[in-house]
Amino acid sequence: MEILVHHSIADLYKTLGLPCDEELDFSILSIPDLHPQIPFKSPVLRADYFSFILTKEGSGIYWLDDHQFPFTSQSIYFTNPGHIKSYELTESKDAFIITLSEKFLRENVHPEIYAEFPFLLAEIAPPKNLSKTDMEEFDTLYSQILKEFNKDSRYRNKILGNLFMVILLRIKEKFWSGYNPIEEGKRDSQIVKSFKGLLESEFKNVLNRSDYEGKLQVQYFARKLNLHPNYLNSVIKSKTGRTVNDWISKRTLSLAKTLLLNTPLSLKEIAYQLGFSEPTHFSRFFRKNTQLTPNAFRKLNRP
Repeated sequence: MEILVHHSIADLYKTLGLPCDEELDFSILSIPDLHPQIPFKSPVLRADYFSFILTKEGSGIYWLDDHQFPFTSQSIYFTNPGHIKSYELTESKDAFIITLSEKFLRENVHPEIYAEFPFLLAEIAPPKNLSKTDMEEFDTLYSQILKEFNKDSRYRNKILGNLFMVILLRIKEKFWSGYNPIEEGKRDSQIVKSFKGLLESEFKNVLNRSDYEGKLQVQYFARKLNLHPNYLNSVIKSKTGRTVNDWISKRTLSLAKTLLLNTPLSLKEIAYQLGFSEPTHFSRFFRKNTQLTPNAFRKLNRP
């Protein structure tokens, strides 16, 4: 099975045969117009954008990683970046999909988007069924967004951002008011589990070799996990209370102590093995976190 990775909104348009700007950060499309032939099965992809699908009349199945979510009419569903996903339509008469990037959310909806709407980082988010009244409200909002999206206005993104904030507020109010990202991080977050597993694996490699190249940075882990660095850091910080760099620093400090106490390696050798370009950088890092120089720590704790 081929998986389209790092699939941007521009890539989505290309896949659908639609003209677009490479820097496209927001779109709204009619699903019946896109897929007139039903049934339809989408390609499998790992998207770099958020999707919000409002189905007024239709049915099918969403696949997200190893989860399967059937959906019917009068439902709303969203996915966030990084997951392997696809969908199958068995009926599609009236439905819209909004796709937008994290950049658009931060610039036009709220600068602290995940603090204001933490549910955007939820990894297990089944479709939500809507009452008739709720469906009418969301349908009105989507229709207004479609109208503004097709206008050539200098304020278009700001208007779209404000309208979309209403959608997020309504979703939060009706379905996600009690969402706790830390609890999900402890129990069900596949991204947190994958990151922690990769962190341990990489530091074991550091411990077992002397040709380490200093690659344990946010960008490295994001690339390994097929996620944007900003998004990975947002997920980890939201669901563990610590940033990726904090996790790396604490693991580096722990390994540094192990090497200082259990090997004859010189300070210079330890510094390079841990990826520091200069021993002085390592000494500064170690002292900042322990209030001791590496040599002082070694002398105090070795028998």
